[in-house]
Amino acid sequence: MIKKTKSIIGISLLCSALMASCDLERLPLDGPSSETFPSNEKEAEMGLLAAYKSLTLLDASSTPFWHVTDNVTDIGYARPGNNYTSPITSSITTDNALATKPWAAYFKTIGHVHDVLDRLPDLKASLSDSDYKKIDAELRFIRAYAYSQLIEFYGDVPLLKQSLKLTDELPSRTPKAEVEKFILDELTAIADNLPQSQTNVKFSRASSIAAYMLKARVALYSKQYNVAAEAAKKALDLSNGVHELTAFDSSVQFAGKSHAEGEPEVANIFGHKGYESSKEWIWTVEYNMNIKGNTHNQGYYMASRLGKGVCYWGPTQNFIDSFQDSEGNFITESNVYDPSKPFENRDPRLDMYTVRPNSRFMGYQFEPNPSFSKVNNYWPVINGTATKPSTLTNADATNAYRSFSGYLWRKHTDLAEFNTTSVSGFSDLNVGIFRYAELLLVYAEAKIEGNSIDASVFDAINQIRKRAGMPNLPAGLNQAQLRRALRYERKVELANDGLRWYDLRRWGIANQVMNGHLYLNRAANAFGNDYLTRIDENANPVYAHTAAKKYFGTQEVIYSPNKDEFWPISIQEMDANDNLEQNPGY
Repeated sequence: MIKKTKSIIGISLLCSALMASCDLERLPLDGPSSETFPSNEKEAEMGLLAAYKSLTLLDASSTPFWHVTDNVTDIGYARPGNNYTSPITSSITTDNALATKPWAAYFKTIGHVHDVLDRLPDLKASLSDSDYKKIDAELRFIRAYAYSQLIEFYGDVPLLKQSLKLTDELPSRTPKAEVEKFILDELTAIADNLPQSQTNVKFSRASSIAAYMLKARVALYSKQYNVAAEAAKKALDLSNGVHELTAFDSSVQFAGKSHAEGEPEVANIFGHKGYESSKEWIWTVEYNMNIKGNTHNQGYYMASRLGKGVCYWGPTQNFIDSFQDSEGNFITESNVYDPSKPFENRDPRLDMYTVRPNSRFMGYQFEPNPSFSKVNNYWPVINGTATKPSTLTNADATNAYRSFSGYLWRKHTDLAEFNTTSVSGFSDLNVGIFRYAELLLVYAEAKIEGNSIDASVFDAINQIRKRAGMPNLPAGLNQAQLRRALRYERKVELANDGLRWYDLRRWGIANQVMNGHLYLNRAANAFGNDYLTRIDENANPVYAHTAAKKYFGTQEVIYSPNKDEFWPISIQEMDANDNLEQNPGY
């Protein structure tokens, strides 16, 4: 087995992660030792795969982290509890697992990268130039991605470019801007050393397209709009013939319809079928039930009670009210929206990406309202044992731990996993990190914010709207109008992908959106027509609180400027390293 080299056992997550952290899943006793690892191309490849696998280990409530963070924003809500309520009430502590997990997990990934990267030059003579450059580039891509996440969650972070040694001084925090520059410089250096795409491994490994997309995302987040637009354009050009939007399957016909009509699904994009065949994915994290520790239990935490889940996460009423009508107008400006039939004549993504009352989910009629004591079970019809559904007691209305928001996420669930969903279940459904829809929106936003607006901006946004069955944007929109349109598309199209937390902060609207109330419709009450005053310039609903609380439950939210922009560093890290300074407010 690979032995640990000089390490400080029990001192800090950072040190243990960076000092020969890689045990490569307990190799045989006659395997390589850390003093010589990697000694050949096979071992270098093994270490590279360990770095990729390390990304899968960051989770919360057995759910990959990417599908958790939107549920501590305005669009999603988690079961109330310290880990998930404190982030939206400005009361996170330095031992909050949700807030401190990314630090340890991403530095561990960086440690895996350095296990190989530090000694890779010793193998240069035994590798072809192209193989050497490819391994080197993939490792540096993973490290760049890990740092891109760390700076968004924590701001300034230690920037390490190789493993620490026992004699090294423990690192202090490097300014965020310096880390951003390092990431952008790295991606510039390695992007063209990667394959254009890696279709042979279902996009689970880095490509030049992914590298340019990561560069575009980091540049966009750091407000370097020209750099972001140029990198995104390069990624789009390279994507020609490789990546494209995947059309919704025929189940889109059930959007806006009742449970009796059928069940909308997006498994051909966000389910097992999607990860097998969709060209929309640019880079994915791969899970595999045949590899120890390489599964999650996301389906159990996302599914309804009748669907054998625990309804842990769900959209807010604020998010549901954000969806435009089928003509492309917000519901406060609509001629076709009827509050007595609030889910009809809406953007089809409302039903494709979320689960709402009177729809079908996981084979069952979904009704959180307690007036529905019985609901339909469509599994006899699905399984072909009957022509009509049976009925059963409605646990989605009676269970004490039913959906706390009154809605659920449909996106990132797969009906094919129903039979294995349970408290002890497991899933190897992949998680997509980069997809073509986001790349289009990164490009459009960079051009809008850089005030370099042309037809390509409209085309990028309209591609996504067309896929959803929505009308094109009106021609001639100015910068402010396009900004609103762009922020609507990011909010809706990228929902539950894990990006909303970043968007609220980088747009400078978290102080506005996350102060006041989130609205929850746990009992699926009927809507009124007097609680919503307008949709603001950032595509967010504005409520008349006195009226809204007559229909909905509320969750008070608090955002403290100069504190809640970032999460705290864990108390264990602070105790272990005197050179670290805590983020303000903690």
